[in-house]
Amino acid sequence: MTLWRRMREDVMVAFDRDPAARSVAEVLLCYPGLHALAMQRVAHSLWLRGLRLPARLLAHLARFLTGVEIHPGARIGRRFFIDHGMGVVIGETTEIGDDVVIYQGVSLGGTSLGKGKRHPTIEDFVVVGLGAAVLGPVTIGRHSRVGAGSVVVTSVPPHSTVVGVPGRVVREQGEHAPGGAPLLTLDHADLPDPVVRALTEVQERLQRLEAERELARHTEADASRQVAGAPESGSGSGGDDAS
Repeated sequence: MTLWRRMREDVMVAFDRDPAARSVAEVLLCYPGLHALAMQRVAHSLWLRGLRLPARLLAHLARFLTGVEIHPGARIGRRFFIDHGMGVVIGETTEIGDDVVIYQGVSLGGTSLGKGKRHPTIEDFVVVGLGAAVLGPVTIGRHSRVGAGSVVVTSVPPHSTVVGVPGRVVREQGEHAPGGAPLLTLDHADLPDPVVRALTEVQERLQRLEAERELARHTEADASRQVAGAPESGSGSGGDDAS
């Protein structure tokens, strides 16, 4: 696919990912994420041709104009969408698949000073929420969601939901269309909270233990009354026999 056709896809995908998009002109003029991505496409082409300094200068200009910093060495797939964009950082060895969505403040950063692979791999149909950080050469499996504010430092299997600091997998299932294609889910309110879930489980267990203790106390009291009442019944019957 040519560079221009890919950039045209980048424009049209805004209508699928953002309900606020109303016209092609609006998307072209008012979407900084699109501007940053278009400049990165050109910068990446220069980078692959060995024109490293012009590529870095173009990326620096994109950062100045849009607030989005994407290294020209990053490999980005088709229909990538950056919503709002401000504060997004994507490192040099990052690899991003097709149909990925990220929100403002996301960092796809490195954790090593080595020259090799040190940034994340984001597979197809992944959503990375506002302010999340994915650090190091980890892989976020296809059709996964990273909750807002999460910090992910380990690889995530496909069809997972990750939340928290550090990020924990709290769900391993995905929604699919009848034809089998994964559905891109943007409902961040549906993300479970692992801390709340753990506290709820503890509370439920305490309630069960209290109920069992109360039952045992009543059972013990009933048994004590029966034992205490047994001699009285015996002595009463003995008196009747004597008379």
